[in-house]
Amino acid sequence: MNLLGKRYLFFSLSLLIIVPGLLILLIGGLPLALDFTGGSLLEIRMESGINPQPAEVIALYESLGVKDTQVQTTDTGHILIRSTFLDDPMREKIITGMEARFGGKVLVERFDSVGPAIGAQVASRAALAVAVAALVVVAYITWTFRGIAHAVRYGVCAILAMIHDVAVVVSVAGIGALLFGWEMDALFLTALLTVIGFSVQDKIVVFDRVRENAGILRKLDFETLVNHSIIQTLQRSINTQLMTVEFLLLALALFGGVTLQEFSVILLVGLFCGTYSSIFIAAPILVVWENREWQTWFKRGEKSGVAA
Repeated sequence: MNLLGKRYLFFSLSLLIIVPGLLILLIGGLPLALDFTGGSLLEIRMESGINPQPAEVIALYESLGVKDTQVQTTDTGHILIRSTFLDDPMREKIITGMEARFGGKVLVERFDSVGPAIGAQVASRAALAVAVAALVVVAYITWTFRGIAHAVRYGVCAILAMIHDVAVVVSVAGIGALLFGWEMDALFLTALLTVIGFSVQDKIVVFDRVRENAGILRKLDFETLVNHSIIQTLQRSINTQLMTVEFLLLALALFGGVTLQEFSVILLVGLFCGTYSSIFIAAPILVVWENREWQTWFKRGEKSGVAA
């Protein structure tokens, strides 16, 4: 089974998933939640059961000097109000104003408030953590694979495949934002960091088999060697991922409720993509680099076997 012979088909398939989502985000912007942008989310319910119109709620907020207000109603009669940052005294003024203007008691179901500085700090620290982790992974793989030629390439290819997985997850989040109103919040960040961890682990498993075979099957050219190593790890990678993680996440996505749905779907897609990219992205990139295929515009040419 020559999987590497179809590597450009796999590359194209990934682009078909990544490009539409990234275009959606490029046009519409990142759907960042309060965790990153800063602001307040007030979820209320009118005890009388009569809900005011969104325009009336926005007018009340503006009369109190609160800008950038967005109002959303739910099927359960709850009202979600997003706005700029509110402190406790302002929140009390708003609730009092609602009770006076719309009649009846206002029941506060949830109130989340994040300052802009905190939101920016969360995003910057997450980016820093990913960057440091990527450098450590490259250093670790280079040191571990130091006995074979071009050990640093294995680390770089693992990071490139990890970036591929992140791009797929962000693209899916962009499509979800367009279709289902998803937002990138702290749970999304948690799922993304989990995907990154699993992604690197899967790549190391495949590359480690390449390293073992490089000392045993020395007469094979590099592409055949890598393809043979992929076949050896294929069943293990697929079975382990499906049996231990994917079925559980699928159950959470289907029956876990609205709160966990986005988190479960992101993890489901991301972890599946991590397994996919270990086989169909990371190892093929390694072969492309070894054969220097960019010199022939990424058209498959003569196998070099040994890179200069």
